[in-house]
Amino acid sequence: MSASDVPMTRAGVRAATKENPVSGGTVSEPLLKIRDLKVSFGTGKKAREVLHGVDLEIHPGETVAIVGESGSGKSTTAAAVIDLLPGTGQVTGGSIMLDGVELTTASRREMESIRGREIGYVPQDPMSNLNPVWSIGFQVEEAVRANGLATGRKEVRARAIEVLKQAGLADAERRLHQFPHQFSGGMRQRALIGIGLAADPKLLIADEPTSALDVTVQRVILDHLASLTREKGTAVLFITHDLGLAADRADRIIVMNQGEIVEAGPSRLILENPQHPYTQRLVAAAPSLASQRIQADVQERGVETLEEVTDAHPVVEVRDLVKDYRIRKGGFRSEPFRAVDGVSFKIPRGKTLALVGESGSGKSTVAKMVLQLESVTSGEILFDGKDTTTMGAKDVFALRSRMQPVFQDPYGSLDPLRSIGHLIAEPLKVHGVGDEKSRQARVFELLEQVSLPRELAWRYPNELSGGQRQRIAIARALALKPSIVVLDEAVSALDVLVQDQILKLLAELQAELGLTYLFITHDLAVVRVAADLVCVMEQGRVVEQGTVDEIFASPKEAYTQRLLDAIPGASVDLAGR
Repeated sequence: MSASDVPMTRAGVRAATKENPVSGGTVSEPLLKIRDLKVSFGTGKKAREVLHGVDLEIHPGETVAIVGESGSGKSTTAAAVIDLLPGTGQVTGGSIMLDGVELTTASRREMESIRGREIGYVPQDPMSNLNPVWSIGFQVEEAVRANGLATGRKEVRARAIEVLKQAGLADAERRLHQFPHQFSGGMRQRALIGIGLAADPKLLIADEPTSALDVTVQRVILDHLASLTREKGTAVLFITHDLGLAADRADRIIVMNQGEIVEAGPSRLILENPQHPYTQRLVAAAPSLASQRIQADVQERGVETLEEVTDAHPVVEVRDLVKDYRIRKGGFRSEPFRAVDGVSFKIPRGKTLALVGESGSGKSTVAKMVLQLESVTSGEILFDGKDTTTMGAKDVFALRSRMQPVFQDPYGSLDPLRSIGHLIAEPLKVHGVGDEKSRQARVFELLEQVSLPRELAWRYPNELSGGQRQRIAIARALALKPSIVVLDEAVSALDVLVQDQILKLLAELQAELGLTYLFITHDLAVVRVAADLVCVMEQGRVVEQGTVDEIFASPKEAYTQRLLDAIPGASVDLAGR
């Protein structure tokens, strides 16, 4: 590898940003040019600088990815570009030029005309950015009118339908009348993407636009963004914590840490030959890249088969599980819907079984039935040989002390008005375990098990980071010393470094305590790293199951192959690492 192929670290970042990988030459006037950008929060002596002189350029038709862990400054950089810094945030130095126009000195009215028309924005969390009391159609039509894309009522409605179809909602006309809570997470994100692209902007800022989507839907959405870049010359500033995704989708990667750019360069080279220690840590922690290394190891040691992993007395056995719902059609009419159709699997003691599939495949519904949070239409769920579906209320209460959940959103499942110590001790109190003194001792023991200091017992959920909150959720789940932990998308909302820490913690706890995990996820890269067994679900049915080695080495179903093909980062060559 020549010196020119090596990614640039801090001293060479500015020079590296002048190279245009799209054309192969240099461009005197990039679409977006940021120079020495500084952003602070707070005022006066309490002001705290969070961006310390950021430099970057994006050329027409180019996709640039900013990667880094939570708090690195990725989203703050994007918010500064569109003048949407939260709270007391303000640009305190530097320049932001869009197509020759200085944005840092633009008036409020000028920025309102630029947002949407010149710069599109797709935020991360759809539920925080869609009004729950307005229909999806009303909100898309509002964006169409605000951007001057249509005037008449029929024209606005037609353009709104077109926008949603472009974002991947084939039945857009029917979906216009529905509300955000009636959409799945992936559908809500598509609606936001449609709004962001409505005016065909010159620059699209996509802040973790697909983190809530399963891999196949993610691929469809990002393929659409890629076609936009090619056909219309739209530039994309792509913010993500998934380095595999960045390598697949971006021409260049910019690595941020603690408000600074620590490394920048062509995507493939950044991942294959990272120079900065922080970038090296990100590459090592990325599940999509780690799964490649594991696959290479499997080819050397051989594939572990289902017969080698399973035993005669599984701790959990699901037999022919069925769940039917009644879906309202308007008025008093309804129709049956089968969400789970004849699902069967076994989980050996001390092993991890992953239920994987696209959104709507029925995997979370299965988890809720295993946890006795949903009734069973038919079938059996055996726990240590006993059918839990026929248990009375007293037996179900006792069962819950041995089977505990960890959900996707720890902030949503932790009472914000209760201290961390109280939240962890609550299961002990509910089940009448110990006295106040022994429960406090157990709280300290659990905090130590999940590698958190005792001092956190007196703090509240809003005072913790996302990774710390997820550790608290795990500690709470372990309070009653359960045999089984059901993890429903427990790491999908975390950045790669925190995700890596949580997965390692779960593996250590499993080895130490002999835990059995039912792992629900749409991320097959995480499955490759974390699971022993896999059940692939499609439209309520298990279409394929086996060991992780078997599924990844030789999938038998075309659907499974599509899921595997959609894992980002497959094109990155890590053979030399």
